[in-house]
Amino acid sequence: MEAVAASVIAVLGTLLGAGVTHVFQRRAMHRTERFTRDEKLRQERLDAYSGYAGALVDYRRSLMERWLERHEAVPFDDDEPALRARSYALRTRAEEALFRLQMITDDEELIRCSRDVLRCVGEIHKARDRAEWDIRRTSAKTAIHDFVAAARRSLS
Repeated sequence: MEAVAASVIAVLGTLLGAGVTHVFQRRAMHRTERFTRDEKLRQERLDAYSGYAGALVDYRRSLMERWLERHEAVPFDDDEPALRARSYALRTRAEEALFRLQMITDDEELIRCSRDVLRCVGEIHKARDRAEWDIRRTSAKTAIHDFVAAARRSLS
């Protein structure tokens, strides 16, 4: 009788050990999956945020060149219609990057900031004189840097 009781206890102990091991392995697997998913999302956000910032910098530069060519006759490789077309293409690229950013983040403050910076950059070519142009291009540069700082905080 004692041998049977010992065998039953041994079997129950083995089953209990297997069950506990299964629970811990399952938790570890879920933790690993969650970490992998979170890290992938973080990397996608980093790509979206940096892509948007890069598109903004290119768009800003194109608007500055467009203004200089029109108001100060600074010669560029392209004429005014080509500069305008390039600025439209770069705005489209920036808007596409903005849409990607909006789809990948839940941070409403960052979304608001990203819209504001695009609007700020888009105002550069509307300057009436050099002083206003300097203010608008500086404001746009600051807005881009502020966006990058907000994006960095969002990634933390």
